Amino acid sequence: MNVANYLAVLRAPRVPGFMLLMLLARIPATAAGMTITMHVLLGLERGYGEAGLVGALSTLGIAIGAPLMGRLVDRRGLRAMLALSMVTEGVFWFVAPLLPFHVLLVTCFLAGLTTMPVMSMGRQILTALVPDSSRRTALAMDSMAVEVSFMAGPALGVALVTQGGSRTAMWTIGTAMVLVGVVLWLVDPPVRREDDDSGRVPRRQWLDGRMVGVLISAGGATFVLSGVEVSLVASMRALDLTGWTGAMVVVMCVASLVGGFLYGGLRRVPPLWALMGGMGVLAIPIGLFDASPWWLALALVPTNFLCAPTITATGEAITTHAPASARGEAMGLQGSAFTLGVALGQPFTGFVIDHSSPAWGFATAGLGAVAIALLTVLLGRRVGGPRYSSASAR
Repeated sequence: MNVANYLAVLRAPRVPGFMLLMLLARIPATAAGMTITMHVLLGLERGYGEAGLVGALSTLGIAIGAPLMGRLVDRRGLRAMLALSMVTEGVFWFVAPLLPFHVLLVTCFLAGLTTMPVMSMGRQILTALVPDSSRRTALAMDSMAVEVSFMAGPALGVALVTQGGSRTAMWTIGTAMVLVGVVLWLVDPPVRREDDDSGRVPRRQWLDGRMVGVLISAGGATFVLSGVEVSLVASMRALDLTGWTGAMVVVMCVASLVGGFLYGGLRRVPPLWALMGGMGVLAIPIGLFDASPWWLALALVPTNFLCAPTITATGEAITTHAPASARGEAMGLQGSAFTLGVALGQPFTGFVIDHSSPAWGFATAGLGAVAIALLTVLLGRRVGGPRYSSASAR
């Protein structure tokens, strides 16, 4: 591993400050889902199924809206997207705590369409700030920052609800989201480099078989991750140690952080399908160790060690093969793939657990990822190489 790669990224103009800004920006975004779920459960006194329905509709809205918001960035610039998102999110988070359940369902979906895509936006801006030679390392650092935000955000949401009530928590999250938008609007970081080709490229030229394979791999990664998380909750509940589930999640995040750090310093890396398929293979036997929380924690490390590297690899592939003029849309599609992977992985694995055991939940999540990896390999062989590469355009 080459530590000099990280030093080169940190020496790049504006990069350290931007990374810190995006880390802070993502914390309220990762707290949002937990906050709304707890509002439905505690504030509206509804059941888990209804809370899950709100989350599902919000997720669907975000999955549809992410590429649309990215396309807006490509066509009108970052500030136009931020202005739209600040207005809609400000209105939603102000009125949502006052809405009855059925109205909240609809507004969660509509608000999801224009949710600020802080995850994909961060990767797009970072790509514009660093040279191509530092892209892998920079994206690995970004993936590690995302892991930190996912450790802090949900915990913040729970703390806000338990200390001040769900309405106050939602207003606080909304205020933070608008402030994030204001700061980014004032800073106005670049979304493409000055030497990037600014000409528009038809979607059919860059959204080819290879790009579709990358997007499928992105969905496969979150499919196995979400399935492992659901299986973990079930295993800890079976052990009567539900209160320690958060500690297990921290173990998963730390393993991903270490894997991302090592991956970002490599010069030669495995192909994306191998990383994602490897996550699946390593997830299959986790359930064999769920008789003890200590063994279970160790068994979770290998598959999560490949988490940040896989996320980084998908981002690197997309930013390499999508033209600069469509990079926002392409990164939005990556975000949609991540979201849909979670939306499929959680209920599918949960269904298996309900009819068998948590061990089979781990196995199902892993086998699903392996099947998706094989699909991407077959797709790549059938379609062949990409018709467009941003590197060749320069």
